[in-house]
Amino acid sequence: MNSPYVPPKVWTWDKENGGQFASTNRPIAGPTHDAPLPRGQHGFQLHSLATPNGVKVTIMFEELLEAGHTGAEYDAWTINISKGDQFGSGFVDLNPNSKIPALWDYTGERPVRLFESGSILVHLAEKFGAFLPASGPERTETLNWLFWQMGSAPFVGGGFGHFFAYAPEKYEYPINRYAMETKRQLDVLDRLLATRPYIAGDEYSIADMAIWPWYGGLVLGRAYNAAEFLDASSYKNVLAWAEKIDSRPAVKRGRLVNRTWGPDTEQVPERHSAADFAGKAV
Repeated sequence: MNSPYVPPKVWTWDKENGGQFASTNRPIAGPTHDAPLPRGQHGFQLHSLATPNGVKVTIMFEELLEAGHTGAEYDAWTINISKGDQFGSGFVDLNPNSKIPALWDYTGERPVRLFESGSILVHLAEKFGAFLPASGPERTETLNWLFWQMGSAPFVGGGFGHFFAYAPEKYEYPINRYAMETKRQLDVLDRLLATRPYIAGDEYSIADMAIWPWYGGLVLGRAYNAAEFLDASSYKNVLAWAEKIDSRPAVKRGRLVNRTWGPDTEQVPERHSAADFAGKAV
């Protein structure tokens, strides 16, 4: 930094400041335009994008279907956050915080709105009795790591990822600060996975589904082009776990849903049935 930044007494919004996402970032909530959400034929209506947070939920749906829970059929609709879809009136009614993923559950006596990926994962796990122990220490351990991810990933995404990949200029201090924290978190996981096959213990769970899109993506070289910078290959236990999760058929499908970039074989912008994966890299 050439000169120190002196914060003003009262912060004001500069629409031109914010880098890649300046066009959609703003300091107020609420809708910017009228845009009702579409609704398909299934009881679950997901409105999302294939970011790490969005992928958690599509993996969960696909894992439930893979396990034979036919009641987990769902429609997935794309929310293009770069175009501001998250500020449409219908999406704001579903999630007042204007963040993906968000889900309408129409399978009960009255509709249930769900936002925040962790809340959605717990809701679906409890509804289908899958991927989350019903009680006891195993349930608590699963929730420990689910909420660890919720509290830790903002340092990886909004911190490291923003300053390393998306900020309009590169600054040494924030990149160093968040790279250090990201590596500390990878070390937490590496030490954990030296003692057990999955995040919460012997069984695959929603904790794995929540953590893999973020940290698995990092060590597999899919996030920010940062694997070499972070020396990701040195976290051998995390890498082995990430590759094991990556090989699951439901994960291969889930990571493509609501994806609108990359090769066509890796995109399923909308998902309404298993037929939408025909010809895709699954």
